[in-house]
Amino acid sequence: MTKTDNPLNFLWFIPSSGDGAYLGSDDLSRPSDPGYFREIATAVDRLGYSGVLIPTGVACEESFVLAANLAAFTEKLKFLVAVRPGIASPAYYARLASTLDRVSNGRLLLNIVAGGSAQELAGDGVFLAHDERYEHADEFFQVFNQLLETGKANLDGKYIKAHNAQLGFPPVQEPRPPLYFGGSSDAAIEFSAGLVDKYLTWGETPDQVGEKIAKVRKAAAAKGREVTFGIRLHFIVRETDDEAWADADRLISKLSDETIAAAQEGFAKNSDSVGQARMLALHGGRRDKLEVAPNLWAGIGLVRSGAGTALVGSPKTVAARLREYQDLGIDTVIASGYPHLEEAYRVSELLFPEIGLGPPRNQIRSTFGEHQVFGGGGHGGNLRVVAGS
Repeated sequence: MTKTDNPLNFLWFIPSSGDGAYLGSDDLSRPSDPGYFREIATAVDRLGYSGVLIPTGVACEESFVLAANLAAFTEKLKFLVAVRPGIASPAYYARLASTLDRVSNGRLLLNIVAGGSAQELAGDGVFLAHDERYEHADEFFQVFNQLLETGKANLDGKYIKAHNAQLGFPPVQEPRPPLYFGGSSDAAIEFSAGLVDKYLTWGETPDQVGEKIAKVRKAAAAKGREVTFGIRLHFIVRETDDEAWADADRLISKLSDETIAAAQEGFAKNSDSVGQARMLALHGGRRDKLEVAPNLWAGIGLVRSGAGTALVGSPKTVAARLREYQDLGIDTVIASGYPHLEEAYRVSELLFPEIGLGPPRNQIRSTFGEHQVFGGGGHGGNLRVVAGS
């Protein structure tokens, strides 16, 4: 069996800071709105996505609270929510995680976010240096995992002290919900190797992703562990390659050079993230160098922090690029597109058949077996295809 024989685990994204059709413009933009998030969540639940990433940060809705709301409107969708060491105690986060896993009936995934914007962390009361944040996170998760797995924890650490900590109710998932994590620095990779279940990378080139996977595997093996891998990517999938590239250009058609410069300056000034630096290095803020690998387009990273690349092309083209990542060891994709509601449908309808993912869940049959073509939705219904025509 080859690495690509198994279909990818495909998640979508809830744009909890807002959504839009053009980067760098408020034309056709959509504000942060709980009703809109529910539309996206119920759509992707039906379309067959396995879960959603809910982002974290001062510009986003709080991920645990939003996930609890969306869980009530969905059936199978899983929720990847952020645990941020230092923002609250491990005991409090354990209670949040256990309750959300219980009320969602085992649909919780946990995303460890230890870094990002140093400026934002300072606002949250975290003043640790970059590498020290991972030392702190290691102690945090000793307590957090003990509580979720056994209901009890003790630690007298350098950063975390927990004396006879207890958790009243266990999570549904045993021994605990899975831990996801992304970080590109040496300290982050060493931290991940001893703890996480799935290591995430932003959408770098296949060569860069392959090097990173090899490094994480080696670090995990040194600790007697195995780690699985996922990738965070945007998608612009259209019926033809030319249509897809035209829509990539359209997405940044209202983006000014001044807005790009301001965004790039802010990223460099406010973040000590190695991963963010690697994203910026892909394009250097230049519009003329955005295809950084075949069909891998870095235009989104001109103004978006974090994940800044998209796979662009027809379903067959994008599927071929995804298989290249699968051959490296990627088994999970966390995807998005602008606007997120419409693009969830495009990716499902165009790309899913090419990568072996099934039709929408609970799809009710609409005929007694006859083939039909869409007739415009008139009173007479759709058109039945005449045999032999």
